[in-house]
Amino acid sequence: MANRKKKSDASTAGLGSVLSTVSGPSAPVPAASADSKLVPAELLAKILGSTALAEAMPENRAKSSEYGEASRAPLEGQHTAAPSPLATASTVTERNASEKTGVGVPPAGDNPAAAPLDRVRVDSGGRVLTTNQGVAIADNQNSLKAGLRGPTALEDFILREKITHFDHERIPERVVHARGSAAHGYFEAYEALTRLTRAAPFTKKGKRTPVFVRFSTVAGERGSADTVRDVRGFAVKFYTEEGNWDLVGNNIPVFFIQDAMKFPDLVHAVKPEPHFAMPQASSAHDTYWDFVSLMPESSHMLLWQMSDRAIPRSYRTMQGFGVHTFRLVNADGESVFCKFHWTPLAGTHSLVWDEAVKIAGADSDFHRRDLWEAIEAGAYPEWELGLQVFSEEQADAFEFDVLDPTKLVPEEMIPVQPVGRLVLNRNPDNFFAETEQVAFCTAHIIPGIDFSNDPLLQGRIHSYLDTQITRLGGVNFHEIPINSPTAQVHNNQRDGHHRQAIHRGRVAYEPNSLGGGCPFQAGMQGFTSFPEPISDDKVRGKPERFADHYSQARLFWISQTPAEQAHIIGAFRFELSRVQTQAIRERVVSQLANVDAVLAKGVADGLGFPVPAAMPSLSILPDPVFEPSPALSLLSRPGTTGIKTRRVAVIVFDGVDGTIALRIYNALLAEGAVPRFIGIRLGTVNASTDAALAVDISMEAGPPCLYDGLIIPPGDSTALTESGHAMEFLRDQYRHCKPILLIGNAAELASFAGIEPELPDGDVDEALIACEADGYDDGLKAFVAALAAHRDFRRETDPPLV
Repeated sequence: MANRKKKSDASTAGLGSVLSTVSGPSAPVPAASADSKLVPAELLAKILGSTALAEAMPENRAKSSEYGEASRAPLEGQHTAAPSPLATASTVTERNASEKTGVGVPPAGDNPAAAPLDRVRVDSGGRVLTTNQGVAIADNQNSLKAGLRGPTALEDFILREKITHFDHERIPERVVHARGSAAHGYFEAYEALTRLTRAAPFTKKGKRTPVFVRFSTVAGERGSADTVRDVRGFAVKFYTEEGNWDLVGNNIPVFFIQDAMKFPDLVHAVKPEPHFAMPQASSAHDTYWDFVSLMPESSHMLLWQMSDRAIPRSYRTMQGFGVHTFRLVNADGESVFCKFHWTPLAGTHSLVWDEAVKIAGADSDFHRRDLWEAIEAGAYPEWELGLQVFSEEQADAFEFDVLDPTKLVPEEMIPVQPVGRLVLNRNPDNFFAETEQVAFCTAHIIPGIDFSNDPLLQGRIHSYLDTQITRLGGVNFHEIPINSPTAQVHNNQRDGHHRQAIHRGRVAYEPNSLGGGCPFQAGMQGFTSFPEPISDDKVRGKPERFADHYSQARLFWISQTPAEQAHIIGAFRFELSRVQTQAIRERVVSQLANVDAVLAKGVADGLGFPVPAAMPSLSILPDPVFEPSPALSLLSRPGTTGIKTRRVAVIVFDGVDGTIALRIYNALLAEGAVPRFIGIRLGTVNASTDAALAVDISMEAGPPCLYDGLIIPPGDSTALTESGHAMEFLRDQYRHCKPILLIGNAAELASFAGIEPELPDGDVDEALIACEADGYDDGLKAFVAALAAHRDFRRETDPPLV
């Protein structure tokens, strides 16, 4: 009897501590206590499980890998399996289910926030209106008043909630890249690239990785126009099983500055001047040109910015570049340098400046609308990803420095290797929740991708993360659904503004034993930085090869077609004509004198002064000499998608041949184009062969700058000759070098508009097509071929003759 009592005493020792959250018994609670009915069984099991986890780790065995040579191969964090879910629970009551807390099943090793976005998509069809607390609202038309004509009551919580939320609907816009559009899609690998990188998107042929892509302008505010002259952002968020990878690039492969230290200066200079906040979304002002004319390293980028690259026809017809040199690292820890290139299947096409300006007034959402409409119509935009891969030994042999972001690697030196395709196949459900709240950061990389020592890239790693903290309300912006990874997230970060995750357990540190060592470090299975050996002095400065500011600007210039070179001269002339300070104009031209004599003279002539002496070169090394690189010309990439999504204006009028107009309309639809019947006014026109044709859009609502080509069917077109809108429609299409098809007596309209049938040099204008009504099939084929080429710059003159 005494023995049984002694055993019972031993088995109940420490049970009082099980019921307390302060201190604990001097000796562990014996496992025999599990049979006790004196304390809740689950509470006891939690204590016993927690104790077992702690006892399983008498020391931190991974600690030794933090020092010396051992630190080159970190060990996997020490961890042990919990004897039961209760051992790591916050509370034993987590099994008590409710409609809010869930079904009562512990989420073992799972973060449900990584589930697809369906978990947060909301549809209110058939549902009653409620407050944010779920209270049904009886009257959403009137505030609560003391009598029908009395004062509003302070107690009207429904009014206060509605107005307060409305007052706070806007968040700070991005400092740069504020104006943007985005879409969902996928990246598909052509082949496994495991010899080069262990990065998840490239591990298997045919593997598809979800992506969210945002395109943007840089300088303008959120409400600015799409078609301004500017660099375009091209940012891709890969949702991989190993975490999110953000490839944050532009549609131009180089940049204005060499070091992130100068980024605030650049942006301050190009933004509206602070004393009167003008001009908006434009670099054509004094402070910008004052800055870049004192930064000769900007010369290369300036030629790109003044080229047609800065006024793309659409987001779907522009290239994208990672800009910087990155590293690829394979599973064996071997590294190569890499440049990323996105090439559109639709070809690289641009606007002309007069057209871009007019579009800004006619449809400031031109690029946003184009992207949305193409995706909704099933004409999914597609790009091919190509890599330029080279070793450090190759890079050392180049006559330029690959760590200099004002330089590119010519494709003739290192060919671009196609490795996969990007397809955008879904528009966002909500612009604010997705496009506006998405946060990109160059620091978001995954195993297999690493940084180079590019000093601009190094600064961006900090800058992007830092700005999102302010813009999105705190450090938890990664929990916003569009930013959350599909990979599981498990760490010991806690709290902060707008925290969404509710963590189980008492452990929020590492190493630990009370949580079974979890979450534990992954060791060599996780991300490890490439161990680049460095032995040098701390210094503020740049390598000698960074002082070559003109050789690649010269390369870009000599690689352009005559038409593109003329556009660059015209762009410099326009921008500098708007500068008020003559000394700044002359300083810019003195830079251009180091690039090319024809370029410098063309700009100087347009500004009314002789070419000044060239700005002194700072390079102490011979400038590299490059042969022209055709790949740098926009016209070298016509695309492979024909006339799909090209917008075609078909002018209709009283007396038009309705049969031919409808056949042309349907033929264009069959080719994937987007034809519209354009009239002087909305309504119907009386066709000569049909009762009536309905006008899709009027000339004033859909002016000529919004269309890629023009067709005028046969018929009595007297009304068009008497319409200033119609004549201007024809003139603008001609002036902007777009394909025009005039059928039957519509050919007479060209002379009314002052348009000659031949090119300025006397050659045949193959993009101005005239045919008889009975031969419209052949005329349409010629028009489609010209439309596929986008436009014919041989028609262009400066100043325009039409």
